[in-house]
Amino acid sequence: MESSQQYLISNDYTEVYQRLPLGLQLAYGIGHVLNDVCASMWFTYLLVFFHLVLQFSNWEAGFMLLVGQVADALATPFVGFQSDQSGTSFFYSYGKRKIWHLLGTICVLGAFPFIFSPCVYCINAQRWVQIVYYCIFIIIFQFGWAAVQISHLSLIPELTPNEHDRTRLTAIRYCFTVISSILVYIVTWLILHLDSGDDSKLGPADGPKFQHIVWIGLGFGLFCSILFHLCVREEDGFGGSDIRGGQPRHNVKEILKNIKVYKVALIYMSTRLFVNLSQVFIPLYLHETLDMTASSLALIPLTMFIGSFLMSVGIEKLNRLFGRKMAYTIGVSMGVAACIWVQYGQGTFYISYGIYVVAVLIGAAGSVVLVTSLGITADLIGDKTASGAFVYGIMSFTDKLANGVAVIIIQDLHRDATNKFYYRDILTYVCGISIIFGFTGVLSLISGRRPREGKWLKSLHLDFL
Repeated sequence: MESSQQYLISNDYTEVYQRLPLGLQLAYGIGHVLNDVCASMWFTYLLVFFHLVLQFSNWEAGFMLLVGQVADALATPFVGFQSDQSGTSFFYSYGKRKIWHLLGTICVLGAFPFIFSPCVYCINAQRWVQIVYYCIFIIIFQFGWAAVQISHLSLIPELTPNEHDRTRLTAIRYCFTVISSILVYIVTWLILHLDSGDDSKLGPADGPKFQHIVWIGLGFGLFCSILFHLCVREEDGFGGSDIRGGQPRHNVKEILKNIKVYKVALIYMSTRLFVNLSQVFIPLYLHETLDMTASSLALIPLTMFIGSFLMSVGIEKLNRLFGRKMAYTIGVSMGVAACIWVQYGQGTFYISYGIYVVAVLIGAAGSVVLVTSLGITADLIGDKTASGAFVYGIMSFTDKLANGVAVIIIQDLHRDATNKFYYRDILTYVCGISIIFGFTGVLSLISGRRPREGKWLKSLHLDFL
């Protein structure tokens, strides 16, 4: 690891902190890879797998995704609150963040393979029996996913007090998210393309291929999780010597009474709606509207995340040079441009070339707005890291619940099988309005002075121009 350097930050006091070594930053970044692999499969291929492979109806597939999102939404504030607790028991001796990360990892590994497999011993059972079967594993998986996500996010303010270092950690975390997704889509493209050929459409016979993809992804994610637990210790935080001491905790009532918490939650929810819904419905748009082959259902999402990866490299510098507001505006501009192009894109040129440009724009836009919104959340937490996990839990609660409700409504309204432009309109209007909604939330946050001692959550400072 490179040697750490000391820096001064000033408010109404002087605090010395050490910049995090690059090795520790990278070790932190890989701690969410298992979740990222599963999230790529969940959002991109769950509806595809349940509807086109297992032959569930649009509503049934959407309902099971909703169950998962609701379970995740309920688990996140619970895990966040519990992760903020401290104690002397063996459970907490491993680290109040990392123990929840470990518990979540076990749940994810134990449940996720069953979601993308035929119903064990019930493949010929009634539909409601199969739905209950899948919902059980979905709930276990989503609890584990929430535990990993919240514990990993809440480590950011624990590791460093500096907002630029926090943005860098968030950007590194997102880089590994993109790398994980790219791996999933490359593996998916290879398996679907090599086994199915260029002209085949996705169908029930492709079930075993998804199981191969899942096991390859889980193996990579498990390896990264092991490295994370070996290399990152909670006492590795370079918070420095703070004369105020400790990690002040604020009670739940104080947090929930502050209006800025809800403004930031609105930004994060809208951002996640754009990112997740575009990821969910791009494959169905390719399948129904553009009538593209099975391998394209991996190639286009792969292109999206390549664009996202290229953009993520410069996000920290973008936030540093232009501030949160301008960075988010740049992301919104790219996202809106992509949504408009989806609405009017048609013909051979669009299918052969234009759709790839759209995919890059969507990926780049999602990268900018997501990392920036997470940076805004870290700014909200500030130096009061003892309540950080609960704040992240609130953000994630709004995100998961909104996404689940949106998907079930969208799927339920799709009753005309002959309307091949349905998912085109979803990408244009629903995703477009979501990202614009997030932009209005960013505009509602005005620049102010940095919070003084005891004023946490009473003044949210953002580096707006």
